[in-house]
Amino acid sequence: MTKWNIDSSHSGIEFRVKHMAIATVRGSFNKLEGSIYTENGKLSRIEASIDPASINTNDAQRDGHLRSADFFDVENYPSIKFESTAIESLGNGSYRITGDLDMHGQTHPVTFEADVSEAITDPYGLTRSGASASGKLNRKQWGLNWNQVLELGGVMVGEEIRFNIDLEATVEVPKEAPAAA
Repeated sequence: MTKWNIDSSHSGIEFRVKHMAIATVRGSFNKLEGSIYTENGKLSRIEASIDPASINTNDAQRDGHLRSADFFDVENYPSIKFESTAIESLGNGSYRITGDLDMHGQTHPVTFEADVSEAITDPYGLTRSGASASGKLNRKQWGLNWNQVLELGGVMVGEEIRFNIDLEATVEVPKEAPAAA
């Protein structure tokens, strides 16, 4: 089994949600970490976490509201975690990934598809690969229920969240044993 570490400086998670039923607001999480495992060149397990306090929608007031108890409640739930439970190869570097998403104190299964690139050796001698995935989820399933009914109908924030994940990972380099004295 080969362990890969997510390269957070070359990875990201972006999301989009309807605002007032007329427009789409986009945002991202700036802190992502985790490990990906392969066996015989095939994806076999994923463990990842996001810091919800790192949310960025390019509006400080909205970001503060999203960090509050109305949404992510980052003081009580400082991490969003994903752990795969099943990975199905669809061929040609494509996979269907099912796993448990733990967010806001609740854990529910999610499924999404991902495309994984062939591994390369980067200019620093590290083995590196990339992946892209997209999916959707209903925020209310995790207890992110805040909303406001609008005077002309509809609600302030849509329930469906669409997300895109783009990441790079490098093979974990074993730590060298200390030299014998």
